[in-house]
Formats: sequence, structure tokens, C-alpha cells
Amino acid sequence: MTHASWVERRADSYERLAFLGDSVLGLAVTTHLWPRLRADTHGAGRLTKIRAQAVSGRSCRDVAERLGLPERLRATAPADVRGPATEQLVQTERVLASVIEAVIGACYLAFGYEETAEAIVEAFGPEIDLALDAPADFKSALQERLARHGALVVYRVTAEEGPPHQRIFEVAAVVGGDEVARGSGRSKKDAEQAAAEAAMEALTT
Repeated sequence: MTHASWVERRADSYERLAFLGDSVLGLAVTTHLWPRLRADTHGAGRLTKIRAQAVSGRSCRDVAERLGLPERLRATAPADVRGPATEQLVQTERVLASVIEAVIGACYLAFGYEETAEAIVEAFGPEIDLALDAPADFKSALQERLARHGALVVYRVTAEEGPPHQRIFEVAAVVGGDEVARGSGRSKKDAEQAAAEAAMEALTT
């Protein structure tokens, strides 16, 4: 639960555990999906998209919130940094996604793969079911919606954070020169999808 900005040495933060947990999360969800989906209807491409949606930054954030991790982060924050900055931190998608991955990494080290994988599938159950029932391609959906009004969306990388092995990209969705929304992800493609999803919500409201 220790954010890198709270310690002098980055190595004392949760980042290494998050790196481990990211791999365990991906393997657990892939192993769960493999026997459920037929090879003739779900090739590697479709499996990759379903898994990416199930373990996306947004999915990780939702699971972290259900498990009460924002409250634990607030309680862990050093007294001298508590306040608006901490409050913004515990609501950030990329922070909550990294924290849930760190928790997974810690559970893997403490309890092993089988028990951790079982807990992952239970915790991410709603996200896995949604990815199976309604595979999302928010970029295509957003462009189709904008095309009806003769508009186009452009994606711009606004930030890159973290070490090379755990890079987080932040992307802005820009329509007609105006930034509509932002999203973050482990890759530029994931960040663009997150930005497109956020743009869809912004345009709807």
C-alpha cells in the first residue's frame, strides 16, 4: 500500500509487487478463460481482446474499489502528505490498478499460485463476465458515433510514467481540437481504449 511518492527509495514502494501481480493476474484470467471458450470461435486474437478488457486499468480500479483499497491507501498515507493530494491519488485509475496488482503479487508470494488464482477469478468475476458477454471496442464505437456528425477523434499521449518494465501511458481523446477525456493503460492501445470509453461517457452525459 506504499506509493512511490511516500518513500525515499522507489524500491520501497509497491511497484515491484505490482509488476509480479500483473503477470499472475493475466495468467489466472487466461487459464480461467481457456476451457470456457471453443478454439473454433475464439482464436488468439479474440482471447487477447477479452482478457485485455477483463484485466484493464478500469477493471482493476473497479475491483480495487469493491475491495476497499482506496480506504486502505488513505490509512497508509504518511501524516505529512494526507489531504487533497492523497485524496486525488486514491481516486486515480492507474494507482488503484497498480495497488490491486501489488496485492495480487503479495498474495502469490504468501499463498502460491492456485489459491491466488482462485481468488482472482472470484474478485474479477463481474469484469470477466462482462468481457465475455459484451466485448468492447470503444475506439470503433466512438468513431462511429462521431462520424454521424462529421467529426473525428485523435489520440495524443499526454504522459508516460513508471520504470520501463511497468510503463503507464496516459492518452487524451481530442475531438475538433478539444480534449474530451483521458485514459491510462499499460500500453498505448489500452490507454486509447480507456480514453475512448471515457469520451463515450462524457459525450453521453
